[in-house]
Amino acid sequence: MDSFPNSLLNGYRNFMSGRYADERERYRSLAETGQNPSTLVIACCDSRAAPEIIFDAGPGELFVIRNVANMVPPYEPDGHFHATSAALEFAVQSLKVSDIVVMGHGRCGGIRAALDPNAEPLSPGDFIGRWMALVKPAAEQIQSNDIMTPAERQTALERISIRNSLNNLRSFPEIKVLEEEGKLNLHGAWFDISTGELWVMDAKTLDFIRPDV
Repeated sequence: MDSFPNSLLNGYRNFMSGRYADERERYRSLAETGQNPSTLVIACCDSRAAPEIIFDAGPGELFVIRNVANMVPPYEPDGHFHATSAALEFAVQSLKVSDIVVMGHGRCGGIRAALDPNAEPLSPGDFIGRWMALVKPAAEQIQSNDIMTPAERQTALERISIRNSLNNLRSFPEIKVLEEEGKLNLHGAWFDISTGELWVMDAKTLDFIRPDV
């Protein structure tokens, strides 16, 4: 136990005396009946952009997939390991969520790496580089735009990546069918860490707008 981070143990103590104490019955009910969230959020693994905190969600309310740069790969039933697709399959087929939100955020490290033509692999496997290749075509186009500032290029790719992930979601046959039947809704959102602003993608124009909250 000496090697376990004290910050986590202290946080757990606060959780048990605070939130768990307040919602004990809810946790017990979830343990007995299972989870039944209506919304899946695909978010970045960045520690500054936790969906449960941003949306003030309680236990059992959100099913969350987190990966580098909140991306969804295209449908590829090739027998390889696909963690994001596996979680997506469970949310749609087993939990039968009615809404999927792809939520990006400002100052994303994965997006910054995709825009840097001189970025060096962090390891021989270059897992991040291969993963960010999902947005390589868009990144190359934005890199060549000298009129935009670096911050503007980053924000642009963060939002384009959200649209790209939504398109990839529709490459999954079941998701495409459920959306066409009106049983599943796909959404895009972008969170600004520095200001706390949430921008939501308009389904028709694809523009990101501030909701009236």
